[in-house]
Amino acid sequence: MKFNHLDVSSRMPTGSESIKSKETSFGRFYRSPVAPYYWYPSVTTVTGFSKSQFFAEWRKNPENEKLSKHASNRGNELHEIIENYLKNKTDYKKNKNLLSVYLFQQMQEELNKINNIHLQETSMWSDTLRMAGRVDCIAEYNDQLSIIDFKGSTKEKREEWITNYFEQASCYSLMYQEMTGTPVNQIIILIASEDGTVQTFKKNPKDYFKSLNKTIKNYWKANNFDEIQNKIKE
Repeated sequence: MKFNHLDVSSRMPTGSESIKSKETSFGRFYRSPVAPYYWYPSVTTVTGFSKSQFFAEWRKNPENEKLSKHASNRGNELHEIIENYLKNKTDYKKNKNLLSVYLFQQMQEELNKINNIHLQETSMWSDTLRMAGRVDCIAEYNDQLSIIDFKGSTKEKREEWITNYFEQASCYSLMYQEMTGTPVNQIIILIASEDGTVQTFKKNPKDYFKSLNKTIKNYWKANNFDEIQNKIKE
């Protein structure tokens, strides 16, 4: 399998390649590469805000903290394998742990439905949404341009648990249209789990714009934009 990559750089705003990020005590932030150089919260910081306090308490248990680190390491390595695979690298599994390779192999059949890749692991931002983030992949999936997100999990997910995944991907669809003028009318969430299951969720991002808007409003109701700018600059 050889994946085709399209050059969409001419459609991206100037400075897209130099966006900076920073981890803070109140989440990850990205600095817009254009004046007035605002720091925007990451897509996951905003869409996960309602659950952040619960997980902060949950991680105080040492055993839960180990589980959290395991999930983070698993996700990072799985993403690295997928990224290299889609870039047509032959050594995409080199020096990777067996669990990550196992999850990749479960997902590989779905990955082979991807082609004509526009962006991969690319930082994006929106002055309209006042958010930023790093999209996994924007490409055709079964011949339809899609926002594609890759997830690793311990066990199969129920759809009602992952509304934030759909909101994240829907947010990137809005960002891509704002940055390039090209609409994306499909989101794909691929999940490979340690229990051996593979899930493919195919959605229309427009179905999540209302809930995304509510999530963004709730975030900014609890966080002051100007105060955040000052805190990060300190």
